Amino acid sequence: MFKSSTALFVALVLGLSVASAQQPDPRQTGNVLGIKADAPDQYVVQRGDTLWGIAGKFLSEPWLWPEIWRLNKDQIRNPHLIYPGNVVRLDRATGMLSIDRVEPRVRVEPLVAEAIPTIPLKVIEPFLARPLVIERGGLDKAPQIVATQEGRFNIGAGARAYVDGLADTKETLWQVYRPGSALVDPDTNEALGYEAIYLGAARLIRQGGKVKDGRIEPSTVNILSAVQEISEGDRLVVAPQPQLFSFAPRAPEKPVRARIMSIYDGRNDARFDYYGTSPITTGVLIGRPTEAEQQQRYGGETGNLAVVSLNKGAKDGLEPGHVLALYRSTTIIRDRSVGPYYMGEARTPQFPLPEERYGLLMVFRVFESLSYALTLGVERQVAPGDVAAKP
Repeated sequence: MFKSSTALFVALVLGLSVASAQQPDPRQTGNVLGIKADAPDQYVVQRGDTLWGIAGKFLSEPWLWPEIWRLNKDQIRNPHLIYPGNVVRLDRATGMLSIDRVEPRVRVEPLVAEAIPTIPLKVIEPFLARPLVIERGGLDKAPQIVATQEGRFNIGAGARAYVDGLADTKETLWQVYRPGSALVDPDTNEALGYEAIYLGAARLIRQGGKVKDGRIEPSTVNILSAVQEISEGDRLVVAPQPQLFSFAPRAPEKPVRARIMSIYDGRNDARFDYYGTSPITTGVLIGRPTEAEQQQRYGGETGNLAVVSLNKGAKDGLEPGHVLALYRSTTIIRDRSVGPYYMGEARTPQFPLPEERYGLLMVFRVFESLSYALTLGVERQVAPGDVAAKP
């Protein structure tokens, strides 16, 4: 029925605690292996599980899951090793974990062996097959929607659009984009790229190219799906082949200290426009900040399982699967010496709070100078400007 695989030895080196560096270090409380006190003796893998979730049942630091495998890096980075029906067993006496694998056998219903993914793929799948980042003017030469069905201002799924630039193409499936805001490095104030806002998908149903009334006749596309309204001026990009994210969580080999630049498809905090105050600090800001400062301070907030952009990428050593810890250092401003809160008081010094760890994120898409990551297990709101560093 079941066949025991080679025992997987535990050799964990714990990093910081999830909540705060002030919490007790498991190595100083006898839990050298990092096994949770309430860890089960065994767990049967279910369909819909993730490596992250299974690891969290046994380990105090789920991202350390690959450390217990003691496998080579190639196997760790493509961990098609655990399937529904497998049993993960914990031997508390020896501190060893092992896996009993289901032997394929004939059934009335076929055995479905779907590898357990690292993290919930439904959250990041849409981002694996989209450009996400472009250079300034990177969509200028892409095919452009020049008219919409019946001249409507906005269209959605099921409507038709007319596009210049598809006369010579052999591609039929396209994605629709609109240039987004700059992704500004909060440390250098440099624009590392520009977000490409995904609007929907389209299929070419009639190819243009003929000259009519002195102009080239546009091609016709059918809008297959739309996550936002599509209009004239939006651009088309060939739909790429879907990618599979199958990397196990691991820490970067080298120290990395990145900053969150933006929340994907985030919204600015309206409190800035009305009050001129920061959602992260308290008090009144003197003078209107630059565009980069505004994006850093007022780019909205998000929570768990959200996509954020980082100001570090491949050239900084980041790879898909890298796990970083999230930190925030808040400065409290109680300045009532000016502005609407003036109470005749002298300006008081700013009060910086210590940098505290409050969650994790996993990198899943990497570009040369920036990357995208998914927030995991956060205990407070995530905001642009927060620090992501090697745990």
